[in-house]
Parts: sequence; structure tokens; C-alpha cells
Amino acid sequence: MAIATINPATGETIETFTALSEAEIATKLELAQQAFEQYRRVPMQQKSQWMNAAAKILERDKEKFGKLMTLEMGKTVKSAIAEVEKCALVCRYYAERAAEFLADVSVGTDASHSFVRYQPLGIILAVMPWNFPFWQVFRFAAPALMAGNVGLLKHASNVPQCALAIEEIFKEAGLPTGVFQTLLVGSQQVAAIIADPRVKAATLTGSEPAGASLAAAAGKQIKKTVLELGGSDPFIVMPSADIEAAASTAVTARMLCNGQSCIAAKRFIITEAIAEQFEKLLVAKFAALKVGDPMLPDTDVGPLATPSMLEDIDHQVQECVKVGAKVLIGGQPPAERAGNFYLPTIVSQIPVDAAIAQEEFFGPVALLFRVADLDAAIQLANATPFGLGASIWTQDATERDRAIAEIEAGSVFVNGMVKSDPRLPFGGIKHSGYGRELSIQGIHEFVNVKTVWIK
Repeated sequence: MAIATINPATGETIETFTALSEAEIATKLELAQQAFEQYRRVPMQQKSQWMNAAAKILERDKEKFGKLMTLEMGKTVKSAIAEVEKCALVCRYYAERAAEFLADVSVGTDASHSFVRYQPLGIILAVMPWNFPFWQVFRFAAPALMAGNVGLLKHASNVPQCALAIEEIFKEAGLPTGVFQTLLVGSQQVAAIIADPRVKAATLTGSEPAGASLAAAAGKQIKKTVLELGGSDPFIVMPSADIEAAASTAVTARMLCNGQSCIAAKRFIITEAIAEQFEKLLVAKFAALKVGDPMLPDTDVGPLATPSMLEDIDHQVQECVKVGAKVLIGGQPPAERAGNFYLPTIVSQIPVDAAIAQEEFFGPVALLFRVADLDAAIQLANATPFGLGASIWTQDATERDRAIAEIEAGSVFVNGMVKSDPRLPFGGIKHSGYGRELSIQGIHEFVNVKTVWIK
């Protein structure tokens, strides 16, 4: 993919960028290493001041950054501005809590004094996706930089201006030169960067194939990785649930980022007793969504990020139809509209054993399944190679506790939409990846957990 800003709502190429040469990459790596040697010794209070300054810049220019995201990848401008605000939140969270999270932990042993100390590793490479072009970066950068590491960002090739803007935010905030740098490089250049001995670890948010490729490259170098990959999150609705609230939240959960979110609800698993009621509500709410220019404040669903994403989601829907599924609403791009738009779609009666039912649907398409009871719901929820998040709607304590215990996922939300929160660890299991971001667990991913024993 060319490194370029291409408006997904119109198809217009706004600006193209040239990938860095090997020599330019080498210069940036050397700058990062030199920066780390000094930055690792910067007092926590100073790092907190810089991180809080970054938060202020984000809030000051949230509309500018929001419009930039919308221009490059098509999410609605109202959701993009909210994303910038969330980035400020994570910056402040770690500015306030990093000292506590990284403090020495005394442990009683046979020593006169023994403790655990957390120390930075060095250069961390972050390979980040286009769907949350600011949030994905800041949820890595805030803890990593507060821990004393330095960051190199390889962002998705369709959001280069977002990538450059984030580097400028950290510069304006006062962080020393080289502590956070954007690398405009193609995916084929990543393995060589990981192989450089100055790079100590890597994190990737993206597709399963991309994660496997990065993990393989890092594994050859015995370097740690954190992976946050795809998801096919179940959204279970039981008879005791508030059906109206569940249906309303279902729309929001599915249309997050125009349906292009790893933690978007994708498989709606509804018990037979309330399936008709829920289905009618969901169809009506999908029909009311406004598809259009993502720069307009009243738009609900914007375009998909790239033409290939549009082709992929349409192909998946047609494959569902081929195996006997029924399209209740949508199922095609809107007529006579330029850009990568796809109508909000609900597909039902998909055979659970069909190959297509195992795939992640990255677009505004809800898959609707009916089950007899909680046993069947949990079985279907787990019948996926993914394990990122899950949501269950019930007022029954026994059902709630069983879902929490038995659903195979990195998170379970009860009577609410799956979301990330700086205060809670975020990540998945199975093919959704490994490691955790956010909270105390996130800042501990890229540190040396050093044991100290003194007599």
C-alpha cells in the first residue's frame, strides 16, 4: 500500500509520501538510542509534566486532529473528536499513576532487603492500525514513555498525517528530541527494524496475519511482543434483559468506527424467547442510521477506510447468502454514491458450522443468531478462533456469573458495551493476541522486572 492520504468518502488522493530509505531509518534509530540513554534518567515528575502537556495540546486542538482522522480514514468527525479526548485522558492517567505503578515493591525473603524494581527496556517499536489512528498510539505511548522507554511508530500507510501529527504533539509537549519518532515506512521494512539490536521489543495492533508476521520476526531475535489482533465479539441477550437498552447499545457497539473496530460487537446471539422482539428493534434502529459525509455532525455511519475493505465486507455478505443466510436490511453499497460506503446490514440464519461464520466482519454488518438457552449461547460465543471481548445482557445473577466464568475472552461486559478504559487492562486470548495494554498491566509490559537481593 502506498503511503498516502486518500479521502475514503470521495476517493480523492490528497497527499502522497515517500518511504524512508535505509539510511534515514538508521539515522532515526541512532537518534532514538541516544535519546534513551538520557531519557531513562529523567525524573518521573518531569516526565509527568510532559505527558500532561501532551494532554493539554490534544484538548486544545481536538477539532483539528479529529478532522484529520476523518479525512484520512473516514470515521465520523464526532467520534474522532471523542477519540482525541480519550487520548488526553490516557496521558493524564499515566502522568498521575506511573510513579505508583513503577515504585519498588519490597518482598520478604532471607535477604536483609529484597525488592522488585521496574526499569525501562529501551527502544520500543509500535506498529499501529488506521481504525483508531490516535487512540491506539497514545494507549501504547503514554505508559511506554512514562516508564522511561522511547518509541518508534510505524503507522498504517493510509494515515501518515495522523502519524506525523502525533510526533509533533510530543515535541510541542517538551519531550526531548528522539524520544518519540514516526517512521514513514512500508510493512516490508518492519522486519529489518525489529532485527536492529537497539530495538528491544515491539507491539502491534492489527490483523491476525500482521501479528503473526511481526511475532515471527521478533521471535527470531528473542524480543518481546504484545499483540492486539482481531475479534468476533459475541453480544448475548437473555430473556431477563432490558431489550430496548440492549438493542440501542447493540447499534452503537456494531457501528463503532463504521463497524471497523476489533472490539465491536459482531455476533448477536439472542435467545429464542425474545429473538423476534430484538430483531425487529434492531432492524428499525439500523434503518434509522444516516449514512453520509463523515465530516457532518449528524452522520451516523461514514465510509470504510479503503476500497479493499468495501470489497471484502460485500464479499463476506454474499458468501453468507450463498450458504443460506437471509439479509434483513442493507447488504450492498448505497446506489450512486462515490467513496467506500456500505449500508448498515443485518444478516440472520447463518449456519453456525459455515466457514464464513468463523470470520471477522470488519464493517457495518451484524450477524444475528438464535439460540435456545444460555448453554447454547456460551457454546456459540466460544465457537470462534478469536477471544477479545464479549457482552452479555441479563438481570439474572446466575447467568451473569456463568458468562463471566465460561466465556473465552479477554473481557466480559455485563449489560454494557465492550470498551477500553485506561483504568482496566485490555487485550485478548486465542487468535486475538496476547499481553495487555492499559492499567498497571500495560505499563509493566515493556519494563525489566528486576529482582534485587541484598545482604
